[in-house]
Amino acid sequence: MSKTGLQLLLLALLSVACRTTPELGYTPLVSARYEKAAVVSGHPLASQVGEQILRKGGNAVDAAIAVQFALAVVYPRAGNIGGGGFLVYRSAEGRSAALDYREQAPAAASRDMYLDSLGSPIEGLSTKGHLAAGVPGTVAGLVEAHNRLGQLPWTELVQPAIELARSGYRISLTEAERLNRFQEQLAAYNDPAHCPLLKADWQAGDLLRQPDLAKTLERIRDHGRTGFYAGETADLLVAEMKNGNGLITHQDLLNYRARWRDPIIGLYHNYRIISMPPPSSGGVALVQMLEMIEDYPLGKYGFQSSAAAHLMVEAERRAYADRAEYLGDSDYYNIPLDSLLDEAYLRARMADFTFDSASVSTQLLAGDFTVNKESFETTHTSIVDAEGNAVAVTTTLNSNYGCKVMVDGAGFLLNNEMDDFSIKPGVPNQFGLVGKEANAIA
Repeated sequence: MSKTGLQLLLLALLSVACRTTPELGYTPLVSARYEKAAVVSGHPLASQVGEQILRKGGNAVDAAIAVQFALAVVYPRAGNIGGGGFLVYRSAEGRSAALDYREQAPAAASRDMYLDSLGSPIEGLSTKGHLAAGVPGTVAGLVEAHNRLGQLPWTELVQPAIELARSGYRISLTEAERLNRFQEQLAAYNDPAHCPLLKADWQAGDLLRQPDLAKTLERIRDHGRTGFYAGETADLLVAEMKNGNGLITHQDLLNYRARWRDPIIGLYHNYRIISMPPPSSGGVALVQMLEMIEDYPLGKYGFQSSAAAHLMVEAERRAYADRAEYLGDSDYYNIPLDSLLDEAYLRARMADFTFDSASVSTQLLAGDFTVNKESFETTHTSIVDAEGNAVAVTTTLNSNYGCKVMVDGAGFLLNNEMDDFSIKPGVPNQFGLVGKEANAIA
């Protein structure tokens, strides 16, 4: 990407940076331009950690790792060590890579496990409680990223998060409101004596300390992958599963592996787009939509104009119809990527587009190859270092605070990523997204 293009990208990213109250010492940042390096994350304290790592001589990957651990402390609704994520990397020389550390289904999971005797989905079973949790991938992914691309010692990347967890931090108004909203759900699965997120009435500026999480992070600092997937942390996680009739076992944890994958590459007005391949649907959908709209003069329509919005929505409808039909986990399902990203196919997908009417999403089918405001429950980090290496990381617990279960004695929340599987083909998940056979539990 050109220097100008990189600056514009950073400008766009920084314009949606986390906004918090000045009295807590957080300065709202609307937009900025940086010539050497930049760190953008969902929380200013996590971004400061990334900046410190860069100043110590770390590269963009080092900073991204440190930011992810910090987010597990200061952004508990989405930052995590009990969830998973995706990482996309571009070196200063132009090499690219993608790392998949998405959660995986426990070995004991089955495709009908969330259905009643009549074959209907049981409300809440795939979103709340122990049975909703998949095998976490975050720690394995960050270890793998460090092994291949990191520069500073591992211990230096985890230590800032330990200090934040032990000393505590002042929560923002947004986090206080979010915690208060989910108190009842968190209380349903956790002992107040061991869950620091439980409190009668959170207020902006309250101090949140997480001593059990600090101890878990210390084990990860000292033992890397083993500090999470074996030993005391694994014992605590499996005990939590047994207490709540969950499925994750010691063997599931030991078997988990993060995977390097070939990134999705596309072009849009001579810009090279590097994004995440399946099992993420985002990269394919992004390149599809950009190809669909490339021939339309968006600049002439005007930002947020009705014409621009209509065009984007129609492209999104077509991409999401393909997503529901064709995209899943490429380790278990054959995904026709070449066809999905074929230029002629994508232009044909917009052949019936008109500015005069809107498509009906429920009537819009996937293509034939043969002849919303950013949500709080997922968070994104973008980092560019002084050498020009760039990292983009998306991490999540799936819902706000995941399945609402905090591992007793370990201090971290578990994901509810099992809801991302197709519980029953054609039935939407909590986000209203429909999956079919490609997204079923294998």
